Amino acid sequence: MTREPSVVDGVAVVGAGPAGLMAAETLAAAGHRVEVFDAMPSVGRKFLLAGKGGLNLTHSEGFEAFVGRYGARAAALEPLLRAFGADALRVWARGLGVETFVGSSGRVFPVDMKAAPLLRAWLHRLRGQGVRLHMRQRWLGWDADGALRFASPDGESRRSPRATVLALGGASWPRLGSDGAWWPWLHERGVELAPLRPSNCGFDVGWSEHFRSRFAGEPLKSVAIAFDGWRQPGEFVVTTHGVEGSLVYAASAALRDAIARDGQAVFMLDLLPARSAEWVARELAHPRGPRSLSTHLKTRLHLAGVKAALLWEMVPKEVQADPARFAAMIKALPIRVTAPRPVAEAISSAGGVRFEALDANLMLRALPGVFCAGEMLDWEAPTGGYLLTACFATGRAAGQGAARWLQGPT
Repeated sequence: MTREPSVVDGVAVVGAGPAGLMAAETLAAAGHRVEVFDAMPSVGRKFLLAGKGGLNLTHSEGFEAFVGRYGARAAALEPLLRAFGADALRVWARGLGVETFVGSSGRVFPVDMKAAPLLRAWLHRLRGQGVRLHMRQRWLGWDADGALRFASPDGESRRSPRATVLALGGASWPRLGSDGAWWPWLHERGVELAPLRPSNCGFDVGWSEHFRSRFAGEPLKSVAIAFDGWRQPGEFVVTTHGVEGSLVYAASAALRDAIARDGQAVFMLDLLPARSAEWVARELAHPRGPRSLSTHLKTRLHLAGVKAALLWEMVPKEVQADPARFAAMIKALPIRVTAPRPVAEAISSAGGVRFEALDANLMLRALPGVFCAGEMLDWEAPTGGYLLTACFATGRAAGQGAARWLQGPT
């Protein structure tokens, strides 16, 4: 059953993640009536999942380095992050009674490491501001008259707000609500869009069945990756399909784009980043007597387990027999990745509404009165607090933009 459209005397925010809730808070603080709609049974599903192992809210590094993490979209996001960046986000959290601290890596976490207390305090504030939450309301685009369409367990309904903020997320983790279903509806309305692609994702590698069956799930710790002039130490995990984990995620945008361009990408893996190439070569050349090469690697270089198995997997026998060449590969083992994992498996997604489709208020040029925020915008960033910070910053900016638009010409 489809009910007649009802007018929302104010703003409809579609999407109850961090960007949508920040837009709602900003609009409510400006005195507007706000109703939030979301397809999920409860708010902030992905936000809560992100905080399951410790909510990485933002990062403490200097502003210029921070903005640089957004790559090609750094210039577009710079004014929004300058208006509401890492420091402002920590002050905002404190206002909700949530103190934060800077971890050893520079990442910023709530003192209790949890997302749920912050979200509960935030929802309490929003309800106090009069914000109404409507759950199990899946947005279906617009009808012929421009009303918002929603599907719910009670049937389809339509709303005609004075302004709309879309904060629908990208296409990663669709079971939590971000499924990218909005893309064709905006495309049909003439909105300039970039294809949704995986970001902070794993990659396929053609492991042998022997290696895959024995070492999938094993972490490669204290290693470094180098690719196209970029190098970073860290760790990642061998998977059934290939590789994933924080260090791989940090390189994922460059690897993904290289695969799209060339059909594959090869990164160099340093298995002993704390040791010089000269030291590795010297230790490997040390006489091993009757010991096996495997035992020699373990005793002289402390290479065993998955690291040693990776060498047997990737290094030809003739190279293993040449200490100089083998040492070089221990310091720069080529790993060929052939495809990013599907966007549904990724931590986040790239692509979406291009900034060129928006005015300075984050309003769609093709759809006056419709604003966009969060991960549905065409930007990406590594993990480490950068994703959440930009979601909050764009949500606040879209809320401010909608409030200015509702005021009319000044």
